[in-house]
Order: sequence, then C-alpha cells, then structure tokens
Amino acid sequence: MNTVERIVAKRVHDPDAIAEAAAARIRAKSPFNDKGAAMIIAADHPARGANAVGADPLAMADRGELLDRLCLALERPGVTGVLATPDVIDDLLLLGVLDGKTVLGSMNRTGLAGSSFEIDDRFACYDAETIARMRFDGGKMLTRICLDDPATPSVLENTAKAIDSLADRKLLAMVEPFLSGWIDGNIKNDLSPEAVIRSITIASGLGRSSAYTWLKLPVVAEMERVLAASTLPAVLLGGEVTDPDAAFASWREALALPTVQGLVVGRSLLYPHDGDVAKAVDTAVGLL
Repeated sequence: MNTVERIVAKRVHDPDAIAEAAAARIRAKSPFNDKGAAMIIAADHPARGANAVGADPLAMADRGELLDRLCLALERPGVTGVLATPDVIDDLLLLGVLDGKTVLGSMNRTGLAGSSFEIDDRFACYDAETIARMRFDGGKMLTRICLDDPATPSVLENTAKAIDSLADRKLLAMVEPFLSGWIDGNIKNDLSPEAVIRSITIASGLGRSSAYTWLKLPVVAEMERVLAASTLPAVLLGGEVTDPDAAFASWREALALPTVQGLVVGRSLLYPHDGDVAKAVDTAVGLL
C-alpha cells in the first residue's frame, strides 16, 4: 500500500491507533540537534486555507505528496521536529516518523487566508490539555495585531490564555506575532523593523508568565536591532522564498544573534524551486 492507503486503512479500521502511536512515541530529549539549534519543519498552512506555493495555488493540497515531502524532510540529519495541525500530526504518528522529534501543535487556524474575518483567529485546533495528553512538546499560536480591527483584543486575550495553559503544564508556547493591516481588502503583515519590534514587545508581555514563551519571527532588515526588543528565545520563520540564496544568507546572519535558537521553516524547504527537498533541508541545517 502507498502512504495514503496505509493511513486511510488505519483511520477506518483502527482509529485508536493514533492515540496508541502517540503514547508509544519516543520523545525528543531536547529541542536541539547536535549543533545546539532547533530545526523545525512547519506544515500547518493548509488548515488556514493557505495551500499556495509560488504560482501554484494548490501546491500543498495533495496530502499524500505533502506527507511524502514531510517524511523526507524529517529523516534528514539535524532536523529536530515538526509543527502542524492535528490532521497532519495524526498522519505522521500513523506513519511512525516522529520518534525522537519535537512535536509542536498549531492551536489557532480560523483566520482563513483571504477571508473578511482573517484577524479573528480563534483557537479551534490543539489545546494545551490535548498537547499534554498526546505527550507533545508545545503549541504555536499565530498572533496578528491589527490596530484597525476590533477582533484584535480577543486575539491577544486568547493568545495569553493559551500561553498560560501551556506554561501551567511546563510546555513551550511559541508565539508568532505580526503587526498587520487591511490593505485593499486583504490582511498584510508589516515587515518593517519598527513594526516587527512593536509586535515583539506586545507579544512578549502576554500571559501570566513568560517562562515557557518563545517567539517565532520573520527575518527582516536590521535584525540585530529587532531582536534586541526582547530576551525571549526566538526561532526564525522561513515564509515564502523567491530568492533562496538571499534567504539563506539572511538566515545565516540572523542565526548568529544571541536570542535565536534555530529555524522553523515550511514551504521553502518542502517545496523548493528545484524540487530537491533533501538538498533544501540540508542547506538550512548547514546554516545552523
């Protein structure tokens, strides 16, 4: 049977196999590889309706292909874990590829790409209780701060509640903040240094405790000044990459800064321009 057939057979005839696989999974001893850095593969984009890569609007919509690419990425030396929604992580558990990996559950995905309610990003995926029960390592929350959208206070409040729930269980809370705005009917993230600094200072103050909070941040201009805005550990996100050489160079420079603990990268490694997933992942690991 191919990958999809194996998963469907388990889902139909033995749905308890997912919980059993989670209980039997060998947990990661550390979020870091032997170079002392985290290298997390992100695959939570489809749950927000963001299936596009480059000019292909449905690149990530073929689940079998996505899983094959994820499995290839996860087996590469130096890759430490995965960040995804329950449907994807359940598939990976059934495939038995998460032993020794850090597993981060994506928590809020209702801010659907291109919707009129995109900022109203409610928590409808993992919660802290499930992350703990499944023996995962933490949760991630996208936190877009839109000063002209009245949904923003609830976004901040729900992010704080998620941070609290994770911290109570001593689980990592990975917050991905952006200062965002409505432009021509679409949400756009402001990636100027000043905007990213402002988003960092806002996100850093959420929750009863920051002891287990990490930041997931874009690589922008003046990263030394940007990352000086907080002492919270940070990981760098990849985003949509049009020039791999320039992206890798900017990642390398930012990785040298003291708060940076590694990379969390998805589409640019899973769907590289030349189609060579192993090469793209190995290059990213090499930067660490």
